[in-house]
Amino acid sequence: MSRLKISVLNAALGAALVFGLSACNRDANADVANAPAPGAAPAAEPIAPAPAGPKYARVVSVDPVRETTEGRRECHDEVVTRRAPVKDQHQIAGTAIGAVAGGLLGNQIGGGKGRTLATVAGAVGGGYAGHEIQERRQETNTVTSTVRKCNSVPGSDKIVAYDVRYEYNGVTRSVRMDHDPGDRVEVQEGVVAVSDAR
Repeated sequence: MSRLKISVLNAALGAALVFGLSACNRDANADVANAPAPGAAPAAEPIAPAPAGPKYARVVSVDPVRETTEGRRECHDEVVTRRAPVKDQHQIAGTAIGAVAGGLLGNQIGGGKGRTLATVAGAVGGGYAGHEIQERRQETNTVTSTVRKCNSVPGSDKIVAYDVRYEYNGVTRSVRMDHDPGDRVEVQEGVVAVSDAR
């Protein structure tokens, strides 16, 4: 029985070796069949598709577009309140009117020398009171007027856009952009993608 097993194993090993060698021969024959004949031109490599992604054009020149505004003069009216000019700086009128009124009131009091003293005292007190009243009125007496005031506003010179010349595939084109793109711009089918170019 053990001889029978050994024979079967030997037969199985022999069959495995035969199949392995025939597979190697098939691969070797395929390499020889596919090899170019001596002196024949080598087969062309397959062409890889162009890589997908953004394409860029070379910037030739960038010219800023300027907007200039001239200086101007702006004016407006302003209401100004100031103290009215004083005609009677020493308040003589107020003092005189106050003295007369005070003297008249003092004259109504008493009789004889008392009346004279009351008249004098009334005149002095009335004169002082009249002076103070006129002075306060002069301090609060104001005059309002309208004054025109003007200011100079300088002009400005600012960049509002950029005229960009670029070259793509040997063709030079121009485009206006809102920023300076630098040394290259992104293109789509030969035309700058203005919104995406950086």
